[in-house]
Amino acid sequence: MNRPPSKAEQPAPPSGATSRKSSNLRLQLLRVLIFLAVVSLSVFVFAIRAEAEKLAAYGYPGIFVLSILANATILLPAPGIAFVFAMGAVFNPLLVALAAGAGAAIGEMSGYAAGFGGQSVIEQTALYNRIVPWMQRYGAVTTFILAALPNPFFDLAGMAAGALKMRVWRFFFWCLMGEIVKMLAFAYSGAYSIDWLVKVWH
Repeated sequence: MNRPPSKAEQPAPPSGATSRKSSNLRLQLLRVLIFLAVVSLSVFVFAIRAEAEKLAAYGYPGIFVLSILANATILLPAPGIAFVFAMGAVFNPLLVALAAGAGAAIGEMSGYAAGFGGQSVIEQTALYNRIVPWMQRYGAVTTFILAALPNPFFDLAGMAAGALKMRVWRFFFWCLMGEIVKMLAFAYSGAYSIDWLVKVWH
């Protein structure tokens, strides 16, 4: 009578399968850690948003750092383009835009990281599901346009880019270009508004 093989007699799983399973587990753990780190950063920046505005006293480096902090939050409001508008009236608007745009692009990488780390809650929203197809077809153009236009939805685009595994450098480059265009508009608007007020009062 045939008997089932004992555990000792059963063939061991292929080493490749074990390695893949271990690699997938490490990747899932990394994604969870990244997502938790991004959420923690968002909460922290939101909590210190009033104090962060004091960075303006440090000129362009302060504008750069503040812009990173303002854009590192995920779906939480923080000081941003209104600050750039005000600083454009005080400092050279071109340099303000470059500093703020570079900082904003770095800060927006938190959205990309959140998408890479797992976006199970966000992916249930209708808006996110509408952005994903655009990111799939026209990733660079979509990133540039959404970064260049003032809107509260760019975090969703960053999450979509991370979830779709868009290349980091590609996302960052087009995000940077869009952010600089947006910051130029606000910095020069701030500068010209002050010039106009000075002419009116004189």
